[in-house]
Amino acid sequence: MTTDSAFERIRALLTELYGPHEAEIAETKLRRRLENARIPAPRTRERFSERDITLITYGNTLLRDGEAPLATLYDFLCRHLIGTISTVHILPFFPYSSDDGFSVIDYYAVNPALGTWDDIARIGQHFRLMFDAVVNHMSAQSDWFKAFLRGEPEFQDLFFVESPETDLSSVTRPRTTPLLTAFETASGQTIHVWTTFSADQVDLDFRSPNTLLRILDVLLYYVERGADVIRLDAIGFLWKEPGTTCIHLRQTHAIVQLMRATLDAVAPHIVLITETNVPHAENVSYFGDGHNEAQLVYNFTLPPLLLYTLLSGNGEQLATWINSLETPSDQTTFFNFTASHDGIGVRPVEGILDASDLQRMIEHVERIGGRISYRNNPDGSRSPYELNVTYVDAVANPDETPAEHIRRFLLSQAVMLALAGVPAVYIHSLLGSRNDLEGMAVKGHNRAINRAQLQLDQIEAELDDPQSFRAQIFHNYLHLIQQRIRHFAFHPNGAQRAFTRNDGQVLIIERTAPDESERILALHNLTSRPQTVALDRAGGRDILAEQAIVADNVELEPYAVRWILFQL
Repeated sequence: MTTDSAFERIRALLTELYGPHEAEIAETKLRRRLENARIPAPRTRERFSERDITLITYGNTLLRDGEAPLATLYDFLCRHLIGTISTVHILPFFPYSSDDGFSVIDYYAVNPALGTWDDIARIGQHFRLMFDAVVNHMSAQSDWFKAFLRGEPEFQDLFFVESPETDLSSVTRPRTTPLLTAFETASGQTIHVWTTFSADQVDLDFRSPNTLLRILDVLLYYVERGADVIRLDAIGFLWKEPGTTCIHLRQTHAIVQLMRATLDAVAPHIVLITETNVPHAENVSYFGDGHNEAQLVYNFTLPPLLLYTLLSGNGEQLATWINSLETPSDQTTFFNFTASHDGIGVRPVEGILDASDLQRMIEHVERIGGRISYRNNPDGSRSPYELNVTYVDAVANPDETPAEHIRRFLLSQAVMLALAGVPAVYIHSLLGSRNDLEGMAVKGHNRAINRAQLQLDQIEAELDDPQSFRAQIFHNYLHLIQQRIRHFAFHPNGAQRAFTRNDGQVLIIERTAPDESERILALHNLTSRPQTVALDRAGGRDILAEQAIVADNVELEPYAVRWILFQL
């Protein structure tokens, strides 16, 4: 998109949202901001390739006495992951008041308990950076909201106020907390502010162009600070309209398009990724037409469906779903992951798994010490929203040995790495972390089970012990990644086909390079029993075992993974 066409799009979208008069004023202000933007030079290589791997971490997951956590993270990254991980997603590192960073007090500052902007920039010298734009809501403790309550004119249209008498029964709820929260203004008036996620997270009102301009300024500031990828947190809830579901509204998509057009005007290399933990068809709507919304979309269906596949030992449903995946252009792709700082969302498998399948997963997660989080429905009932558990423990079979557990977990990660898209690895998966039951009890919320803070010196000692659980996962995981990033067949735009053998017990993902120079068959034994698989040809090479395949039959040990390379 050229700069001129980007501004044409900006003007049209502003007019659609706010009418011609307000649009003209907003465009003038936005142009002025863009003229003053100090955009870093883009990194030179292509936007997406087989070499792209994202690490997801909090700024303070790794700790060392007497050292800023971001400096500790930098040390770990430089010693272990340069040349393996391409992008680091540092979860919200701003001052915050609740929700482990997702109730932002100041969009423009680094939480001093973590470090400084200089620490962020140092990490950016070696890795692409992914920042969170938590712009559906912000902290009730923020200066913006305090100014709003004081009645300062420039903040009066910034937050969404609604009467408690309004019928809001149609609103889609991601939580069981009240939708409206009462606050008292400086003049003594009681008002009710929209709070999608909690009483401390007050929703912004994008019906005002001034709110939009403030948030566009935040996005531009993140680019100026070195962001290569911007994650739009909870973006589906952005625009509110009583009487509707208030999720994925037309105006929300228009604002995502405005964000994209604004960045295209001055920083077309920046990638937008949308975070919408919803059924698949709704999720992929944020690709837009392939050129006008997000370039990346979280593949939220993968974590629960892959977990179900491992519990059932049958890959047929997973293969069918993989074959249904498509993106609208070669400029868009999926952000494939199995774990993140949140739990395993179950809404994305609505229409794929039935109620008994979901119940089986719930019972399994509870059996291995996990928790279940719920959301409220419009009819007053509640439904499971996510499974709170580390993915390492989620795939565990309590009746199996630690060695079998490790192989089973690594198989789950190999499936994710084989898929077309950009893989994302949560740091606790890479480090083989188990459920943090103590941390969950201390913090008092389910998601803490997957957010342990770790002393780096202790972690290093475990990684240096080849017999430790963490070391066996960490080093084998890195081996998988290192093989992936060497092969063009794993390019996001490479062809993909999935199928099963042996009555669904072996999942095979076939990847072909965009130039058809190579093909890889990724074989996964989903069971605890050895399997023999017939190939359509001999002469390949197992790139994980560094072993030639001389026969057209391949033996798979329990939970084995084999990546068979064929040069074409």
